[in-house]
Amino acid sequence: MPIRYIPYDKVPVKGQAILNNVTRSQRLLSYTDNNKVYERIQRGIPYYELQELEKVGENSENLIIRGECLSACAYLKEKDIKIDLVYIDPPFASGADYAKKVYIRKNPKLAEKIKKAEEKMEMEELVAFEEKMYGDIWSKEDYLNWMYENLMAIKEIMSETASIYVHLDWHIGHYVKILLDEVFGEENFVNEIIWAYRSGGASKKKSIARKHDSIYFYTNNNENFEINTIKERQYLEKHFIGTQEDENGKIYVDTILTDTLSGVINRVMDNESIKEYSCRPVLNVSKERVDYSTQKPEGLLELLLEIASNKGMIVADFFGGSGVTAKVASDLGRRFIHCDIGINSIQTVRDRLKEAKADFKILEVQDGLNLFRNPIQTMDKLATLIDGLNTKKPEGIDSFWFGTVTNSKFGTIPVYVPDLRDSTKKVLDIVAINEVINKEIHNFNTFDGEVKKVIIYYVDISDIDEIKKFIKDNNQTLIEVEIKDLKQILDFVVIDDSVDFSLNEDGLFYEIEINSFYSDRLKQKIDEYNQKQGLKVKSNYIAISENGLELIEYISLDCTNDSGVWHSNSEVKIDKNGFISIDGTKTREFWSGKINSTSKPKRLKIRNIAGDEIIKILI
Repeated sequence: MPIRYIPYDKVPVKGQAILNNVTRSQRLLSYTDNNKVYERIQRGIPYYELQELEKVGENSENLIIRGECLSACAYLKEKDIKIDLVYIDPPFASGADYAKKVYIRKNPKLAEKIKKAEEKMEMEELVAFEEKMYGDIWSKEDYLNWMYENLMAIKEIMSETASIYVHLDWHIGHYVKILLDEVFGEENFVNEIIWAYRSGGASKKKSIARKHDSIYFYTNNNENFEINTIKERQYLEKHFIGTQEDENGKIYVDTILTDTLSGVINRVMDNESIKEYSCRPVLNVSKERVDYSTQKPEGLLELLLEIASNKGMIVADFFGGSGVTAKVASDLGRRFIHCDIGINSIQTVRDRLKEAKADFKILEVQDGLNLFRNPIQTMDKLATLIDGLNTKKPEGIDSFWFGTVTNSKFGTIPVYVPDLRDSTKKVLDIVAINEVINKEIHNFNTFDGEVKKVIIYYVDISDIDEIKKFIKDNNQTLIEVEIKDLKQILDFVVIDDSVDFSLNEDGLFYEIEINSFYSDRLKQKIDEYNQKQGLKVKSNYIAISENGLELIEYISLDCTNDSGVWHSNSEVKIDKNGFISIDGTKTREFWSGKINSTSKPKRLKIRNIAGDEIIKILI
């Protein structure tokens, strides 16, 4: 349960595109006579405790938060932290699943052989399998409810002079534009910025190639807002009116980028294409790729941040992904807040900022959820952990239900599990249980059989006695409604990997050597991959060595604390090519299977290639 609910101070702007006054929008934001969004907003933002997991450097003002947007906003509001600029790149409601490629590293026991033979490791030689990061699969109704509540919470922690960029595409952007008009006010709309592609967006027989995203730019208060005028020198091939020559005789003109931009940012393939444009282009991100789906280029964020923020300001991204906003904010001398629910996002931005020599601390929202790597993988795990669950629902059991179980006494039992991707479904309250009682259990008339019982799982519950009384007083059917705590199952989702190591001391430094590493979860995933490969003519099986060291991505020693906040005194990260970074500095060396420190280590942390971490106490 949340510690408390923090009330909203600000309300939507009256007289604008108020959604209750628009027929379609009213339908989108209301279900079965329950105005859920406004019920939750009236209740307030759920506030949970946050646990500090790690501190890097001395500056504790920069934050990486693992948790949902609402939880992060509640924390910032409670701490009275005001944001000067928000950039969000939320899911696009595109209907797509996004996956992470998990690369098998080179075994460190072969490092010397590889080095001596000067073996060249090409990308196509790398063996990898994919794992889901998140599923961008929403109904418009659910998506807009979710987005509306997030935007309301974000507005709560924006300063009076703040502004916000919302990055979307053609799938849902036009709907969200209406939400933005309501939350921030039509008069506070600054620009629709078009990020145009020169590649991708392949055309189809029934459509023209889609080659742009839309970035909606709003200020919190247009009376207190002014964009930065960005001037840049542009070199030309011949003289025009107003051109000059520099000391080398090159023809140039000083242009105001924010005038010539005209709301369009071009994405080009290489530096040779720059001369084709009258405004600064954004290059592809091949040099800064971190193997993260939906990653945006640093050049795009550099331009957006320069336009709407100054040094020392706080920049926040509540769907932080690959961490490009935090990285660019740090580079430009801004403070940053990165928030994301996925552990892979937190690890990616953590390593990226470590390499950039940034200071920050990592916090985790304590909302009772013992999540796996991300919500969608946790949902997949739950399907195997709920005893007897069949996710292939029979006809007549709709998508509201996660699956069914079969019981000799009750027959087919529909099972509801809250969608962990959607923060609005986390709390089982009167509004949520009313939907079950007065809508969902009445929809079984198309089911070829009799439903005698349903099971409702919850993460949080507003008041269990109140919920049970509501069910008793309002359930007019003979169907039994059982409620269960999902956390009792989630506690079994994460099972630690195992590692065998030895600690040696020679008087000058301490050395830990990893002798063997085993991950049951990775083995299962690799076995699944190999089974699929068996159906192909050309198979590329993944074979894991006896010591399993190729399954390790990162290793760290804490010589400062034996419990609590992690302090990395020494760390090694192995990239997908097998090369290592030592304390954030890249090298062309291979990992030896060892890690050293000048002080006696108190704890050892190991991260596997999929992102699972284990910590071993050494003293």
